[in-house]
Amino acid sequence: MTTVEPPHSTTQATHAVLNQPPPLVAYDLCAADAPLREGVAREGAAWAMDWLGAVGTRAGTAEAIAWGFAANENPPVLHTHDRFGHRIDEVAFHPAWHDLMATAVGWGLHALPWRDSQPGTHVARAAGFYLWSQVEAGHGCPISMTYASVPALRVQPEVAAQWEPKLTSLDYDFGLRPVGEKRGALCGMAMTEKQGGSDVRANTTRAVATGADGAYLLTGHKWFCSAPMCDLFLTLAQTPAGLTCFAMPRVLPDGTRNAIHIQRLKDKLGNRSNASSEIELIGAWAQRLGPEGRGVPTIIEMVNHTRLDCIIGSTALMRQALVQAVHHATYRQAFGRALIDQPLMRNVLADLALEVEAATALMLRVAGACDRAAGDPQEAHLKRLGTAVAKYWICKRTPAVTSEALECLGGNGYVEESIMPRLYREAPLNSIWEGSGNVNALDVLRALAREPAALAAYAAEIAPAQGTKAHFDAAVADLHTLLADRESSESQARRVVERLALVWQGALLLRHAPPVVADAFCATRLAGMGGMAFGTLPRSVDLTAIVDRVRLPV
Repeated sequence: MTTVEPPHSTTQATHAVLNQPPPLVAYDLCAADAPLREGVAREGAAWAMDWLGAVGTRAGTAEAIAWGFAANENPPVLHTHDRFGHRIDEVAFHPAWHDLMATAVGWGLHALPWRDSQPGTHVARAAGFYLWSQVEAGHGCPISMTYASVPALRVQPEVAAQWEPKLTSLDYDFGLRPVGEKRGALCGMAMTEKQGGSDVRANTTRAVATGADGAYLLTGHKWFCSAPMCDLFLTLAQTPAGLTCFAMPRVLPDGTRNAIHIQRLKDKLGNRSNASSEIELIGAWAQRLGPEGRGVPTIIEMVNHTRLDCIIGSTALMRQALVQAVHHATYRQAFGRALIDQPLMRNVLADLALEVEAATALMLRVAGACDRAAGDPQEAHLKRLGTAVAKYWICKRTPAVTSEALECLGGNGYVEESIMPRLYREAPLNSIWEGSGNVNALDVLRALAREPAALAAYAAEIAPAQGTKAHFDAAVADLHTLLADRESSESQARRVVERLALVWQGALLLRHAPPVVADAFCATRLAGMGGMAFGTLPRSVDLTAIVDRVRLPV
C-alpha cells in the first residue's frame, strides 16, 4: 500500500510563529517615561537622573523580569517548627525574592531620604521605587515599611539610635539574629486585629510594663502582619493610659526569639510573593515609642509614608500595564494593519495614557511636598492633604486601568505567561492597604475640618492653572460648591475627594504637560466629554500625539 506524505511546507507552516510581539525586555524604563523624567526634574531631583537610569535599565533586563515571575510562582512557605518540634516561626522564600530585595536595598529604596540630606530625596526615592516596583510589587511591602518606620522610631531617640543605622544600611542581611550581629535590618508593621480592622482603637492586645525603662510585654493577636521575617515591627497595644506604640524585635538581644508566633500565612488574591501573616503575641518583649496613650499619633508618621508608597506602587502598576498594552498594539496586526494604527485602539491607549500621566504628576507632587514640608507650612499642608487625596483616587483608578490594558492584549493578556494577570490581581491591594477608600476619604474631611489652612494651601496650589481653560475653571467652581455642603459632607466624602484629586491633576497637567494631554484630560475628566469606559475620548483629541508620548522605540 502506498502512503502519501503531506507537503513539507504545510508541516512547517503549522509551527510558524506569526503576528506575535517580541518580548518586552532590554529597555530602560526611565528613559522611556517622559512624564516621570519631567516630573522628577520639576520636583527638585534632577540630580538623581543617572541613578534612576541605572534603576530603569536594571528593571528592564530579562533577569530582573524573571525574578518577578519566579517570586510569584513560588510563594513563601511557613515553617512553625523544626524537625524536632522546636518552635521556630520561620518563612522560607524563593531565591528570586532575595534577589529582588537585595537589589532594592542596595539602591537605598528603603532608606534614601534618611541617608541623604540633599533636596529632592523623597522624589528621587519615589521615582526609583516606582521603576523597580514595575518588576514586582510584593517585595515592595517590607521595603516600604522600612522606609516609613524611621520617622516613628525617631520619636524615641534611644530606640532610633539602636535601630536606624541597620534600617538604613545598604546591606540586605536575611535571617533571624540579634540586630547587633546584622549588617542590615528591615522593619514591618502589625496594627490591625480581627475585631477592629481599620478601627485600631478597638485593639485588645495588652502591654504590661516590666519595670525596666520603656520595656513592656505584649499579649494579643494581630490579624495582619506583613513580611513576618523582618527584624523589627511597629505595633499597637493597650496600656492603662490607652493605645500605645511599640517597637517589637523578632530576636532579643541575647539571641533568643521573641514570643511572636506566626499562626498562618494569608492566602491572598494577589501580592503572592510577599508573606502576609497572622501572629500571636504571648508576652512579647517590646520598647515603647512615645508616651503611653499616644499610639496613633506616633505611628501615623509611618502610616502616612506607607500611604505615599501605595500611591507610588499603584502608579507603577498602571504604567507597567499601559506599556505592555502599547507594546502589544505596536506589533500586533489585525484586519490589515497594526492595532496601534487603528482609531478605536488608539483611543483606548490614549485614554489610558492620560490616566497614567495624571497619576505620575500627582504622585511626584506629593513626594515633593514630603521633601519641602519641614521648612514650608504650605507644603506641610499639601503633604498631609495630598497623601490622603492621592492615595484614595490613584489607588481607586488602578483596577480599571489594568483591566482595560489587559483587554488590549486579548486572550494573550489573560494567561500567566504575560505579566497582565499578576498586575490585575495586584491592582486592588493599595486601595485596601493602609486604610481603605472610605478611611482615606473621611481622613481628607478631617484634615479640611481641623486644618483650614490645608484648603488654603490647596487653593494656592491650583490657582496658577485658573484662567487657562474654561473646563478647569468650571470644575473649580463645582468643587467649591461641593466643599460648602457641610450637611451631607460625610455621605459625599468620596465625591469630594475625587473632585479634589481630578482638579489637582488637571492643574498639574495644565501647568506642566503638553497642551494636547492637558486639554484632553480636562475635557474628559473635568467637563464630562468622555464616557464611562476608557476609549471614549472625543473626536477633537489628537490621539496620535498622546500615544506617541508613550510608545517605545521600535
